[in-house]
Amino acid sequence: MSTVILDTITGKSTATTITIGSTPVISASANSMTIRGEGTAQTSIQQGLVKAWFNLNSDDDYRDKFNITDMTDKGTGDFEHNFTSVMSSDDFCTTTGTNGSNSQSGINSYNMYYEPASTSASFVRTKNISSGGSPLDNGYVMGMVAGDLAKWQTEQ
Repeated sequence: MSTVILDTITGKSTATTITIGSTPVISASANSMTIRGEGTAQTSIQQGLVKAWFNLNSDDDYRDKFNITDMTDKGTGDFEHNFTSVMSSDDFCTTTGTNGSNSQSGINSYNMYYEPASTSASFVRTKNISSGGSPLDNGYVMGMVAGDLAKWQTEQ
């Protein structure tokens, strides 16, 4: 078995694919890179990555986060998460989840949703389904954002 150790790979002339054996596995063009998925399917690397995520303690403190600068506590169970790198439009998707609350005996199911977003923030609310949907702070609120980041402008 051989090992290749290097710092830079330079393509010949205008090569835009990486091939393993006879199978092209990665293809690149302007602002786009795809990787071969199942069969002949191609997956966009840029669109297939999570653009932001968070693990929030209801006490206004992130346990961990990615692409989130800070948050605004807008009231019980109501949080605004501000992105470090903004999204290209407000048509992204926030997927969220939470655990039960130890202070609410027998309650462990919550409905999570986000309000209309902006390119710079996502909104999340946690509610207690068993009490008719009243807002509820929770020990763990987790979420991730999928969509397109705004394109960087480069200086010429």
